[in-house]
Amino acid sequence: MGAHAAPWKGAVALEFHPLTLRQELAVEQLVSFHYFEYPKGYLFEGESHDFWELLYVDKGEVEVRADDRLLRLAQGSIVFHKPGEFHTVRVGEEHRPPNLIVVAFVCRSPLMDRLRDRTAALEETERAWLSMLLREGFASFQPPYHDPLVHELRRAPDAPPASEQMLRLSLELLLLSQIRKSGEPQRRTAAHAAQPLPAEGSDAMERLQAYIVERLQLGEAPTLDELCRSAHLGRSRLRELTQQHAGTGPTELVRRLRLDAAKSMIRERRYSLTEIADRLGYSSLHYFSRDFKRLTGMAPSEYGRTALAAAGLLPQPGPGKV
Repeated sequence: MGAHAAPWKGAVALEFHPLTLRQELAVEQLVSFHYFEYPKGYLFEGESHDFWELLYVDKGEVEVRADDRLLRLAQGSIVFHKPGEFHTVRVGEEHRPPNLIVVAFVCRSPLMDRLRDRTAALEETERAWLSMLLREGFASFQPPYHDPLVHELRRAPDAPPASEQMLRLSLELLLLSQIRKSGEPQRRTAAHAAQPLPAEGSDAMERLQAYIVERLQLGEAPTLDELCRSAHLGRSRLRELTQQHAGTGPTELVRRLRLDAAKSMIRERRYSLTEIADRLGYSSLHYFSRDFKRLTGMAPSEYGRTALAAAGLLPQPGPGKV
């Protein structure tokens, strides 16, 4: 028999048709990678951004506000912050100090819509993927990992082969697992109980107005972002609140309260108009007068004369005088 066996008699040539696998979700960019150990009393005043962020409670407890939701998260819980969502973190004296994994990333897959407003308690397999993500993140990037003000990712020169790809794959597996579960009813447990924002009514408005007045008394007009942080609300929810209870937007509300304070100061006659403008944070008397006339229909000096006359502190015209 020869060295090469003859082909099997009657063999049929097979045809192969490779199939390109569909990729329905891909993490395109990593924005930040953090592992925090927070003490009691810690407060992160909040932020919003145009990419996704996940927060996982590796140990302890934490309170998270996401737009108009107040979430108290225990160990093993995860929350997904959608793009544009204003979110804060607080560790109260009643909480066990937490360890948190926080990862921000860019993913434009339409499937991510299923994770909007989602909180969950991770299962064992998902925790394993998250553990791999954490391990590969530590291997891929240089510290610090615990500083909330440091977001620049610096590659570790001695990172093992394909560590960033391992991180991305473990993150994508976690996301896909949660997406598949998103259609299932969530078990309501203490681990991810979401409570409605207590500031739905007049109490929230009173606190917001008190904050604005306090800032105005310091000669500072709060910005829109500062108002959001004060109320722990996103811009759209803050606008809904002020429209509902004041009939106007938050920026216009600041103007109104600023002018109310100006009217009080004018009636008290303790300060000149220039001093009032300065005390209320106006850059000049001109801008103060323009703002005042726009809202009241009269100049500050005219309002002062009218207020004094109404109080009987100006001489009234005599007979035959106009």
